Amino acid sequence: MIFVNRSLALEKIKCFGFDMDYTLAMYKSPDYEELAFALLLEHLVSIGYPHEILAYKYDPTFPTRGLVFDALYGNLLKVDSHGNLLVCAHGFRFLKGAEILHYYPNKFIQRDDMKRFHILNTLFNLTEAHLYACLVDFFTNCSRYVNCDTGYKHGNLFMSFRSMFQDVREAMDSVHLSGCLKEKTLENLEKYVVKDPRVPLLLSRMKEVGKVFLATNSDYNYTDAIMSYLFDFSDGHKAETPQRPWRSYFDLIVVDTRKPLFFAEGTVLRQVNTDTGKLRIGTYTGPLQHCAVYSGGSSDVVCDLLGVKGKDILYMGDHIFGDILKSKKRQGWRTFLVVPELARELQVWTEKSELFEELRSLDLFLAELYQHLDSGSSERPDISSIKRRIQKVTHEMDMCYGKMGSLFRCGSRQTLFANQLMRYADLYAASFINFLYYPFSYLFRAPPVLMAHESTVEHGRLDAGEAGTTLAPWLAQHGHPGQQVGGRGPRSRRAEESQHQQPDASGVLCPLSPPTPSQVAGVCRDSSGEEEDDGEA
Repeated sequence: MIFVNRSLALEKIKCFGFDMDYTLAMYKSPDYEELAFALLLEHLVSIGYPHEILAYKYDPTFPTRGLVFDALYGNLLKVDSHGNLLVCAHGFRFLKGAEILHYYPNKFIQRDDMKRFHILNTLFNLTEAHLYACLVDFFTNCSRYVNCDTGYKHGNLFMSFRSMFQDVREAMDSVHLSGCLKEKTLENLEKYVVKDPRVPLLLSRMKEVGKVFLATNSDYNYTDAIMSYLFDFSDGHKAETPQRPWRSYFDLIVVDTRKPLFFAEGTVLRQVNTDTGKLRIGTYTGPLQHCAVYSGGSSDVVCDLLGVKGKDILYMGDHIFGDILKSKKRQGWRTFLVVPELARELQVWTEKSELFEELRSLDLFLAELYQHLDSGSSERPDISSIKRRIQKVTHEMDMCYGKMGSLFRCGSRQTLFANQLMRYADLYAASFINFLYYPFSYLFRAPPVLMAHESTVEHGRLDAGEAGTTLAPWLAQHGHPGQQVGGRGPRSRRAEESQHQQPDASGVLCPLSPPTPSQVAGVCRDSSGEEEDDGEA
């Protein structure tokens, strides 16, 4: 299923854009993270960190995206969109009450202090977040080091959490830029990269109705190896389309984009020699060439080469900042965020529904205690037991997702990541492949979000008879939504082919029939206040 934050008429999209890593190319978790984590540890040991840290193993149940690392105190924080603390961990120890107040007297952080607070928003950051916890855990419990508020002391040496952060960031850069992670990945693609025969099918259908481009930060040689693997089904995998070169699925291919710089001034656009992988000298100024590959450039260059603008483009990526926020704010592109964690989130949401219902009931019960009291009342209801129960239920809910809880919420409070997703991603899903089960004439419709006063005070409701009378003229003119109207074109045939199919166990690449507009409305949110084209005249 695809979820909607802002209405989008798919038939008005003239161009589909893709990131590669964690979008077209999904890496297998936790295998890929375990590989990256081991390489990071090896790099830290090579620059002088104790060999004992090599004993740590990546734990996929601990980190989640959207955490904030405090480079002053070494804590991993989970916050809401305003900077209010939801969860605080020092190493693998979760802080409570007085301990949190010691570091954060107001249980609040200034998120705009970018030198101190660092947001770990990407899927690549999962290993980084876990590594911070491992290092803090090691030095805190190692008898050779003296614990201080802002770091550790060993003889005449002092290692601050800020220097630890810098070492880990340099290790991340080294592992990614040196090519060692890429080399290990390419040595065993089957172990680390998800291969799905529906990818070529969806891209070929998209190319029938619009233009398709690829914009990735990866270099050409790595991109070519990954994409060749994804589109090669000569090894026995059953492909839905005839075998052809991967570059033929795209009208434009841009590597080395250096996002988010790509969405601002960008860099020099150069052409790639696809035989050698080397760049041709000089800035490319010519027209778009079929199956050519370019390096650098900017989002403005993409629009010029493809002859499209702003809202003509639907761009799909996994990076809330580098892919979604910047393309939305600086270019006005329509956006689709890939959230692989959504499969697990939805599983818990449905399987543990009784916990969510209990939390809602406790909130209602709390409100009822004060219902008949006003400013003249001297009575003070005892709500201590209810507050304790709310805390217990919230903790139970969080533990269902993992040690750091849900990606989107902590109890009834939404996380910073959830707020950014609602604000900048027009659409989101566990995988872009879900587009395969929607016709290209589909209208993703989002109703407006209700403000607190609108959701609290109900409108008068029509009874069933009155509602039917009100809708009768519209139904007489347009026909019932379930009736076949007009001819049976290729798009409607494709949509019918996918009916009655259910999502698989993972929910990540799930065949699913397009929901009706009323079903879509049930899961939609329109949070930004922007006016987006909803298909109306």
